[in-house]
Amino acid sequence: MTDEYSVTVRREIAAPAEDLFDAWLDAQSLGSWLRPSGTRETRAETDPRVGGTFRIVMVDDESSIVHTGTYREIDRPRRLVFTWSSPATRFRDSIVTVTFQPSSNSSTVVEIHQVGLPDEEARASHHAGWSDVLREFGRTAHSKMRAES
Repeated sequence: MTDEYSVTVRREIAAPAEDLFDAWLDAQSLGSWLRPSGTRETRAETDPRVGGTFRIVMVDDESSIVHTGTYREIDRPRRLVFTWSSPATRFRDSIVTVTFQPSSNSSTVVEIHQVGLPDEEARASHHAGWSDVLREFGRTAHSKMRAES
């Protein structure tokens, strides 16, 4: 059963929920931080509306890995739900829910929950990948906040 394998990662990031939410829908922004370890470049195309699609290409030293999906729910600035298909999901749609919970005046807890992964290997690789992504997202948000102040 594909729904047996899921992953949840979370990180508190020093930025308002609105800014963080918007960064998940902006192709240029995604390209700057949606980079798991070993990814040299990320190219993103987005159509950020319910029913709209995205295409993300992550480039490492050996290959280009294509990820695709469809936005299912866009509830700014609280919740974003989309499908996620890639070689690691065996090109089957998994479901990713990203939530943004303000935790103080200037911080937000971002949680990524993904269900429908095909096996333990996919679960482990997505846990590592989403953890790397949130780390980079936090660094990018911190740099942006410092530049704007």
